[in-house]
Amino acid sequence: MIKKNVIKSAVKKVTKKNEVKFNPSQLNLVPQELGFLGVEEKYLKSPKDAKVVVIPFGLEKSVSYGGGTKNGPKAIIKASQQVELFDEEFWCEPFRQYGVATMKAPKIDYNSVPKSLNQLEKITEQVLSAGKFPLILGGEHSITAGSIRPFVKRYPDLAILHFDAHADLRDGYDGEHYSHAAALRRVMDNPISTLISCGIRNISAGEVPYLEANKHRITIHFGKDRRSWDAKKIVAPLKGRPVFVTFDLDGFDSSLMQATGTPEPGGVMWEDALDIIREASKISNIVGADVVELAPVKQLHSCDFLSAKLCYKILSYAHLNRK
Repeated sequence: MIKKNVIKSAVKKVTKKNEVKFNPSQLNLVPQELGFLGVEEKYLKSPKDAKVVVIPFGLEKSVSYGGGTKNGPKAIIKASQQVELFDEEFWCEPFRQYGVATMKAPKIDYNSVPKSLNQLEKITEQVLSAGKFPLILGGEHSITAGSIRPFVKRYPDLAILHFDAHADLRDGYDGEHYSHAAALRRVMDNPISTLISCGIRNISAGEVPYLEANKHRITIHFGKDRRSWDAKKIVAPLKGRPVFVTFDLDGFDSSLMQATGTPEPGGVMWEDALDIIREASKISNIVGADVVELAPVKQLHSCDFLSAKLCYKILSYAHLNRK
């Protein structure tokens, strides 16, 4: 039986002293039945009782192959309303133990990626300051460079758990410093000591010197080695630490995920991802997450649904399985 009670964590958390009063109107929340999971029953006394705030942020500015990620958040939220709320792993409806509120998608400044990232940073900071768990829905992977900043300020020992087909360690791409192809490089510009990347099967020659120079900070578990992965060993460096999960959906094998800009064979399967996130949640404190790079394809709703169910599993592991 999976433990349902949140155990006191050894990692630094945002205390009530540091929290600000949560004002739902400031975040422009949508009605509960129109938000993530689409629960019609009024199971929360007030939106301020929700422990999770979903932030739709469909930035699409630097994509280099297939487009459509700006429509990702809307598709995930819509699909989530069809996800079965009862989870056989937890033998309950997990959302009732944490509660979910969803923001209305903000108007994004598409003229400048840096300005967009600053905008997302402020939104994420507001959610964190209210003591809530931010789940950010992209949009392209470049958004992580903005959303991660408030976490870095709050958690000096923050670690990153990353799923992707690409290392994303380029120092910019096609003239854009904050390109989606540079997402994790921009994240690691911050004083973060640990990045664990899973499912990588594309890394350019130009990224290798940076990786080799930062082996003390970055560990890559390549997709080619998936059959010999041990989830417990992969997440061992996360023990006792606050963790941000960033999940680029092209991390999944292309047999599962075609609705993304660069679907790639040889990737992560559903159970691989859940095993790793589950084991991470047992030994660490998952404090936030993003799910990015869904580019919805008409009549290919299985990808939307997979993305939505992944989000629900991440939230449930983070709140019900916390060590």
